Amino acid sequence: MFGLIGHLTSIDHAQSVARDLGYPEYADQGLDFWCSAPPQIVDTIKVTSATGQTIEGFYVESCFLPEMLAARRIKTAARKVINAMAHAQKNGIDITALGGFSSIIFENFNLHQMKQVRNVSLEFERFTTGNTHTAYIICRQIEAASQKLGINLSEAKVAVCGATGDIGSAVCRWLDARTDAKELLLIARNQERLKNLQQELGRGTISTDIESALAQADVVVWVASMAKGIEIDPQILKRPCLMIDGGYPKNLDSHFNAEGIHVLKGGIVEHSLDIDWRIMSIVNMDVPARQLFACFAESMLLEFEKWYTNFSWGRNQITLEKMDLIGQASVRHGFRPLLNLNATPLTSEA
Repeated sequence: MFGLIGHLTSIDHAQSVARDLGYPEYADQGLDFWCSAPPQIVDTIKVTSATGQTIEGFYVESCFLPEMLAARRIKTAARKVINAMAHAQKNGIDITALGGFSSIIFENFNLHQMKQVRNVSLEFERFTTGNTHTAYIICRQIEAASQKLGINLSEAKVAVCGATGDIGSAVCRWLDARTDAKELLLIARNQERLKNLQQELGRGTISTDIESALAQADVVVWVASMAKGIEIDPQILKRPCLMIDGGYPKNLDSHFNAEGIHVLKGGIVEHSLDIDWRIMSIVNMDVPARQLFACFAESMLLEFEKWYTNFSWGRNQITLEKMDLIGQASVRHGFRPLLNLNATPLTSEA
C-alpha cells in the first residue's frame, strides 16, 4: 500500500475543493478553521503498471495551506505535516510521499526530532520526499523541451531558481555531469549555500539579482520554495526562452502570452494507463487520469518495486546514481515526463 500526503494551494482553493469532495462543513471556513482541521484520507487510488502489476493507495489531505507560512503560523504548519504522517502510518501505508510543501516543512523545521505523535511512533523509513524522481523528471524535461525548441544546451545559459534546495541542487548536478550546458546561473537566497554549491560543481555563476539572471537565460528552471508566486515582466526574457516551473504552488504568478516564451509545468509525469482516482482533477491537471506530480509517482514506483525505504530523504542527498535508478523504474512502469509545450498563458495555481 502506498500513500500520498498533499495539500491545496490556497484558502480559496481549499474551500472550493471541500465543496467538490462533499465536505460542506469545510467549504465556507477561514484560515483559523483549516489550522485546526485534522488530516483526512480523501481518495483511494488504483494504479496499473505498464508491466501489468496493479497497486492501491490512499491520498491523505494534510489540511496545510501556504497561507499558514505567510501568517507565520510555523508550529501549525509543522503540526499539519507530522499529523498527516502519523495518520498515514496508522492506516497501514507502507510507503508515503510528502508532496508540495510537506517535505520542505519537514526539512526546514527539523521535524525528524518529532518522532512521537500521540500514540504513534513515526517510522521514517515509511516516508519519502519524492524529490529524486522530481529532479530526474525535470532534467529530462529540460533536455527534451530544449531540443524541441531548437535551444542548443551547449550554447545555452541555464538559470536555476532555488538552486540550493534539494531538487535544485540535484538538477544542477545533472546539468553539470550529464549535459553540455554552456553556463549555469545559480539563484537562491542563501549566499553561503550558493558558494558551497558552486564549489561542489566547480563552476556556475552566482546571481542575487533575479531579473538580471533571467535576462541572460535561455532556459529557466523554477524550483524555489515560495508560499506565493512572483511576477515577472516577460519583456526582459530572451526569445526563445524555455521556462520550467517545478514549484507547488507554482513559482510563477504571471500570465505569459508573448511569442517565443514557452512555459512547461515542471516535475509532472504522464502515465501510459488511466489511474483510478479523483484527486488530480482537483489540483488542476490537464489530463487528471494520466498526469500527476513526479513526487507522488515516486511512492508508486517504490511500491511497484517493493523498495520500502525512504528513498529520498534529507537535504541535498540526491545522487546521480539514485536519479538513474528511479528513472529506470519510472520508464519500466510506464511514466514519462510531461512535454506539453506552448506559448499560451500559464495559469497560476497560487
